[in-house]
Amino acid sequence: MNENIKKQRTSRYIIAIISVFLLIAGIFIHVSVGSSSISITDVMRALFQPDNSKQTTVIQTLRLPRAVLAALIGASLAVAGALMQAITRNTLASPQVFGVNAGASLAIVVATILFPELHSKTTVYFAFLGSALGGITVYSFAAGGKVTHIKLALAGMAVHLFLSSLTQGVIVLNEDATDVLYWLVGSINGKNWSHVLILLPWSVFGLIAAFIMGRSISILVLGENMATGLGEKVQWIRLVAGVIVIILAGSSVAVAGPIGFIGLMVPHIARKLVGGDYQRILPFSALLGGILLVYADILSRFIAYPFESPVGIVTALIGAPFFLYLARKGRNIKQ
Repeated sequence: MNENIKKQRTSRYIIAIISVFLLIAGIFIHVSVGSSSISITDVMRALFQPDNSKQTTVIQTLRLPRAVLAALIGASLAVAGALMQAITRNTLASPQVFGVNAGASLAIVVATILFPELHSKTTVYFAFLGSALGGITVYSFAAGGKVTHIKLALAGMAVHLFLSSLTQGVIVLNEDATDVLYWLVGSINGKNWSHVLILLPWSVFGLIAAFIMGRSISILVLGENMATGLGEKVQWIRLVAGVIVIILAGSSVAVAGPIGFIGLMVPHIARKLVGGDYQRILPFSALLGGILLVYADILSRFIAYPFESPVGIVTALIGAPFFLYLARKGRNIKQ
């Protein structure tokens, strides 16, 4: 038994080391690839021995903040998805499927139209409000009678489509809002350090809070009766986890739009790699989410090269088949 535990622990360490390496390598590739390629040597020089060259300016002001933003958003959405799957005990749950992203998008678009001079820092609070509205609406519709996985998924998709339709309608009726169509696909093109600074405090706070909740979440997944018997306050755990989801998903949508499927795919991958303990699933989800979005953003540059495409296209191409697979096999997938 002790030998098996040691093997599992060693395996997790190896997975963690490989994941960190992939994330760092992905960031270096990310800042070297673009409309003009920059060698890894020049990237290293620009990062550690900066000068006044054009390459250094491009890397430090355009490409590096975009890479950092991709890692932060990927981590935030992945952890938000893991928390949603845990508190609903639904393997199909994610910020997109449960209307959280769509609610945040609608709130931001409406706020942008009503308050055109609104500062980008303030839009985060509208995103939080919209995220809460979307999530609560889904759970309210699904809560009539027995709440099942399929019922939650259907309610989530219905609310997601409804809110997305409202968003599109608002844009069509307001010509000044047509420039947000690109943002609605989910994009981090053209982002800079100011966007990183908007997201960073919310993302760091949400991730740390989620990691602290890891033990309680693991107990909650075992069932309400067992969690209560072990002294956990089930409703309190769900409330706090829900607030963390709103913070992580809402802030990400406010900066980069509703990037889909990260929160759906990554928690499943993390569970496969490190087991069912959320004290491990949550940090690994953050790491894997960052990796996935960094590499997805790299791929997005080659869809219509030399022009850039929204990263949401890449995550949708990967995530849609994954969602269909889960919907078909969901009954056999355990938390």
